[in-house]
Amino acid sequence: MKSDSIKLGAQNAPHRALYHALGMTEEEIRRPMVGIVSSYNEIVPGHMNLDKIVEAARLGVAMAGGTPVVFPAIAVCDGIAMGHQGMKYSLVTRDLIADSTEAMTLAHGFDALVMIPNCDKNVPGLLMAAARLNVPTVFVSGGPMLAGHVNGGKTSFSSISEAVGQFNAGKISEEKLREYECKTCPTCGSCSGMYTANSMNCLCEALGMALRGNGTIPAVYSRRIELAKHAGMAVMELVKQNIRPQDIMTRDAFYNALTVDMALGCSTNSMLHLPAIAHECGIEINLDIANSISEKTPNLCHLAPAGRTYMEELDEAGGVYAVMNELCKKDLLHTACITVTGKTIGENIAGCVNLDPSVIRPIDDPFSETGGIAVLRGNLAPDGGVVKRSAVAPEMLVHEGPARVFECEEDAQAAINAGKIQPGDVVVIRYEGPKGGPGMREMLNPTSAIMGMGLGSSVALITDGRFSGATRGACIGHVSPEAASGGGIGVVKEGDRIRIDIPGNRLDLLVDEAELEERMKHFIPKTKELSGYLKRYAALVSSGASGATLS
Repeated sequence: MKSDSIKLGAQNAPHRALYHALGMTEEEIRRPMVGIVSSYNEIVPGHMNLDKIVEAARLGVAMAGGTPVVFPAIAVCDGIAMGHQGMKYSLVTRDLIADSTEAMTLAHGFDALVMIPNCDKNVPGLLMAAARLNVPTVFVSGGPMLAGHVNGGKTSFSSISEAVGQFNAGKISEEKLREYECKTCPTCGSCSGMYTANSMNCLCEALGMALRGNGTIPAVYSRRIELAKHAGMAVMELVKQNIRPQDIMTRDAFYNALTVDMALGCSTNSMLHLPAIAHECGIEINLDIANSISEKTPNLCHLAPAGRTYMEELDEAGGVYAVMNELCKKDLLHTACITVTGKTIGENIAGCVNLDPSVIRPIDDPFSETGGIAVLRGNLAPDGGVVKRSAVAPEMLVHEGPARVFECEEDAQAAINAGKIQPGDVVVIRYEGPKGGPGMREMLNPTSAIMGMGLGSSVALITDGRFSGATRGACIGHVSPEAASGGGIGVVKEGDRIRIDIPGNRLDLLVDEAELEERMKHFIPKTKELSGYLKRYAALVSSGASGATLS
């Protein structure tokens, strides 16, 4: 065992003395030391129940013969951070989480890990750490929130965001807005649609790093506690078999995850996180690979915000494994990949049938023949831009309109609220990329305002920032190179015509080539005075097209 090097022999008596100071018995010291990485805190609704998950996982490890030791990971609530300075500190925590978990694990010689994340950056941050550390590891999340109920229908976090736009447009009363406020998020858990947190927790199953149900069993169900106990037991079996994250997260496993991503219609943020996790495994996953997988993968699910079904219904329909079973009917998955169960993907999903074809479309009757995410290229995004195609109105799949240019999210939000955006416009928000923000803020407030004001079928938005998984509409993010790195989005002028062709995977500024060259020749990107962590982050971070990793 890895921990034997700091536990056994006379030279390690000082270490053992400190274990005794923790109240450990001789029996506990002799067993494998299993780090339980807890993302619990009292500010993130998706994490407020993680103390229960941690205790269950600890029990599972102990029942299977290990010594569980809990240590923390930070977590930011993207919803609370949205729309202000706080959102600059969302994506950047992914690397803090990975780095601090690496430090704690290697400093204390843990033999194995149980990772307990739930919300947006904790899942990829801990997956990056798992790949980097490469000790036996199992993931178990806190689970999704149940949907809310307003006006006899189900709601999710995007509902309250769009209700603000409806209120500002005079479409609903203050009382109705208050009702949305109080009823939209009724339980603990990650927000109830296929937003970033639930996307990544589902993709943990597809990658093979979590047990069945990790992405879909609601946070408030007792099955979630059972799952955590089984995760604790499973990691001890991985120790015995010496199965490690890099044995599981192979190139084929990432292709599986991208395929499931396209079938589920996951958040566009997966196009930041999967490449970053793969990078830690020494594997390159670029946007071209994503497009090639999307072209052959049918979109089988329209979960909120793309549709009117929620995570609880996906769970009832058979969950991620049922989706994977549908995909296997057309040989779209690599079924020989090993997983944390000790079995292959093929063995895991055998017999996991689709129990509700209205939630998980059969492979022969998909929502579309292509996947839920598309990568666009053109003179406005030479290195790519990303859109959640499954959440775009059909009439907006191809769109051309005049640019309305804003240097930051706040300016765009003010213009939308003031009614200055007209049908046909293309809102351009720049200097919000990984370097330019810095931190690549999510643009849920502007996109929700556009939808709430009834402009979702006539207005597009493009940005070198990114979008919340709760965003829907013709919203293209991750435009690369970003403005701060000299990208073409930085030279767009008010009124320029922009053409979006999602089926054709194109994003173009309709300006004469000679004029565009002249603009680029004289373009000097704007800079910002920075301090603290954001200053270091901006100096080190790579393009959004490569996962916004730190060099």
